[in-house]
Amino acid sequence: MSRVESQTHQYTPYNQIDKEQLRIDIEEAKATIGEATQEDFKHLLKMEKWGRIATFSGFAIIIYLAFAGISSGFAFWSLGFVSAVLISTGNIGRWANVTHPILHGAYDKVPNIPKKYTKKFFARGNRRWLDWLDWIKPEAWMYEHNIMHHYHLGEADDPDNVERNMQWLIQSKTPMWLRTIFVYIFAGTWKFTYYAPNTLRILQNKKLKEENKREITDYNYDPREPFGFDLWWDYYIPYFAVHFIIVPALFLPFGVEAVIATLIIVVMAEIFTNLHSFLVIVPNHSAEDIYMFNKPYKGHGEFYLRQIMGSVNYNTGSDVIDYAHGFLNYQVEHHLFPDMPLSFYQKTQPLVKEICKKHNLEYRQESVFKRMKMTIDLMTGKTKLLRVDGI
Repeated sequence: MSRVESQTHQYTPYNQIDKEQLRIDIEEAKATIGEATQEDFKHLLKMEKWGRIATFSGFAIIIYLAFAGISSGFAFWSLGFVSAVLISTGNIGRWANVTHPILHGAYDKVPNIPKKYTKKFFARGNRRWLDWLDWIKPEAWMYEHNIMHHYHLGEADDPDNVERNMQWLIQSKTPMWLRTIFVYIFAGTWKFTYYAPNTLRILQNKKLKEENKREITDYNYDPREPFGFDLWWDYYIPYFAVHFIIVPALFLPFGVEAVIATLIIVVMAEIFTNLHSFLVIVPNHSAEDIYMFNKPYKGHGEFYLRQIMGSVNYNTGSDVIDYAHGFLNYQVEHHLFPDMPLSFYQKTQPLVKEICKKHNLEYRQESVFKRMKMTIDLMTGKTKLLRVDGI
């Protein structure tokens, strides 16, 4: 439903929704889909294959440039741009289309599935280097995302509450045009400037809270301090060393110019990865028509209600469209059923839409670019999240 339609339609207020019936309807709908099978696992393997093809194609272009001795000029920048986009696409696919559902346990119940595709084994220990080497440490992201974000959506404890996280900018006297420029710069760097330190902070605060110790509120990047040491040693250095030192160094036999050219391309790819991931992740819960809540939910029915009222979908349809969005274009369905395989989304969406229609709930779905503009307005203080009175 478009925003124009939503503004002219009166939806049922939060406190008047029959939350128990909503729970029954959603759980009955999920039951009709059934359990994950080998076919669903094969679909995951297809998405993984697409990502690998993108990555290998990107590096194949770099190898061609090195063999041909092309390190400048139009040919380098045009082919380098394509290479960077392909490498970035593979990087996004490895995170959103493979790691994300696996670490939610989406394929744990598939019969005879290889252990490396289960939550218990994927990217654990030394497998991090094979499965998902990123700025973010897998176990930290699992806790920050799977627990704190999913089960505290829109609450004060939600670590990804954009409006709250951006208060330092919103409350500042910075001109609006400069705020907008900052958001674009932040989007190009956010995986290592925000996600890495924030996931570490959330994970360490879990332990500190259990020990009744004061929690960490600010990032300390000083490697001489405990937080800074962990951030550099476990998060920054592994990814940086592989992508920006080891990979370019492999092209040293072709000369220093080839090394520099490779470094330029992988840096471009990193920027594209940050921009792409920011585009498909951040607008999911961040706009003037999205709700936030002052109190924890009570019961499964209210939990489901908040996932619907606190999330938005993008355009959906084919595997190609969904892959490009990291399957995050089904954010409503994903938050209702976090452990659902990727292949379930297309089957589940019509059922969720019908449930929303039955309960007179708004089902938000719009272009990711339109939602990005709305997110920027929220981040710069032009708009605010909606509040439910007393909730």
